[in-house]
Amino acid sequence: MNILFKSSVLCASILLVACNNDDHQQPQTKPENSTPSKYYQTKTPYQPLQDLKKYEPIPQGFEPVFTELVARHGSRGLSSIKYDLALYNLWKQAKAENALTPLGEKLGADLESMMKANILLGYGVEGIRQFGYGNESLTGILEHRGIADRLLQRLPNLFKAAESQASSILVQSSGVDRAVDSAKFFTDELIQQNQKLKDKITPISYTSLASESVPTVEDGGVDRFKLYFHKLTADQDLAQSLSEQEKAVYDASQAYQKFAEEDQDLAQKLKELTGDTRAETVAMQVLRPIFKAEFIQKLGTSEAYTFSNNGSYSVVAPNGETITEKGKGKNSITSAVDAAAYLYELYSIMGGMQSELKGVDFDKYMPEDAAKFYAEFNDANDFYEKGPSFSESNQVTSAIAQGLKQDLFKQVDAVVDKQQSHRAVLRFAHAEIIIPLATTFELHNMMQTLPLRQTYNYTNSAWRGELVSPMAANLQWDIYQNAQGSTLVKMLYNEKETLFKPSCNYARYRANSFYYDSLKLKQCYQIQ
Repeated sequence: MNILFKSSVLCASILLVACNNDDHQQPQTKPENSTPSKYYQTKTPYQPLQDLKKYEPIPQGFEPVFTELVARHGSRGLSSIKYDLALYNLWKQAKAENALTPLGEKLGADLESMMKANILLGYGVEGIRQFGYGNESLTGILEHRGIADRLLQRLPNLFKAAESQASSILVQSSGVDRAVDSAKFFTDELIQQNQKLKDKITPISYTSLASESVPTVEDGGVDRFKLYFHKLTADQDLAQSLSEQEKAVYDASQAYQKFAEEDQDLAQKLKELTGDTRAETVAMQVLRPIFKAEFIQKLGTSEAYTFSNNGSYSVVAPNGETITEKGKGKNSITSAVDAAAYLYELYSIMGGMQSELKGVDFDKYMPEDAAKFYAEFNDANDFYEKGPSFSESNQVTSAIAQGLKQDLFKQVDAVVDKQQSHRAVLRFAHAEIIIPLATTFELHNMMQTLPLRQTYNYTNSAWRGELVSPMAANLQWDIYQNAQGSTLVKMLYNEKETLFKPSCNYARYRANSFYYDSLKLKQCYQIQ
């Protein structure tokens, strides 16, 4: 993730929050018995938003016949050695100058713990192909195992039927490590809970945690056009002939990438965000309890007080081997504002690494008001680049999801036409995939664009990263039929029953119901 007040665009994720059943106003939903916000923003660890025992009963005469899921990977560590090493280099200089407060003295050991935890992340864990930065944490693994468990509990009869149907569970991912690993931990949990499902999962590459079992485009386990559409490239994705839909997705991907890199309105809006006059004040609020004032004032004044992720850090693995991670020197602290924002990045990743950090707590370095400030800034960047964006952007941020949206309905059509060969289709991807998918469904009270004359903030928009894009965020459709062949769709968002857009209310099975007539719903979204 890029850092506050840098010229590059923040890469993060936006998803849609689940909604309640008020037709007119659906406020953002927090988990039942939720704790106060920690302002981890999109790095918030996953919590199911609703107890499955409190779901609306299945309408009389209907039974579940199919389910499909799109999920983000689970909680992870830092993507690479960047913020932690740069801050560590800064801390060592402050230490040498006797410029640390008593609180600041503690920061060094905590930074060392953070780097060690990430260097060894996934070490010795079956299902993690290569330990190190960027992997899922134990929290992330358990998030997807938990979602799988609750899926089996929610639809026991459906998965009982799957036991006797060949290839009844189709699994696909983007092909990127975190998404593949999430898919494997999910399917491994299905198998652990019901061994009869193992030979029903296709492709077979998802039935083993072994690192040599790798899904591919060729075995049908990887689909970049549906699950990595934000980064399609000519070299990788035009090597074979494309269907008309794939061509449309590819073109939309190129338009989106051009928007993110070249759009002048977007660049100007992001530049406006970096000009927030509160940044210096907030940075002082973060840094003064850690470093002495004279040292803070020196930051960025010369090359000697500019700190990058240069150098390396070494740890000893459980087997006695020394593992060294080298920084690339591309992430620099050139001001107090940078230093405080880097510290927020470590604070926000901490929530999903509790097991690996073993009690190390960055809360003491990040006042709540400061965490809120950085979360708001990151949310603003996410809103414009990944979410609904500004009204004048012509939906370029959501058009890339049309292929996946079509596929969700295509799977339901196969059920209606009695051509569905699967009982479940399980897809694993990234926030950059679920964000536009959620936007294109126009779900309530969270996906409104803002005109260019306005700038996103927590007052004029309900959009929140911690609500719309937690780790392992997921959209699920459960499909039901009766003896007459009528087909109903119910959507769960982060495992909470969720309404489709208000203009689709006519498709609801009954007033105030979360079940929708599938044909009317398809008509409402103008799916051909």
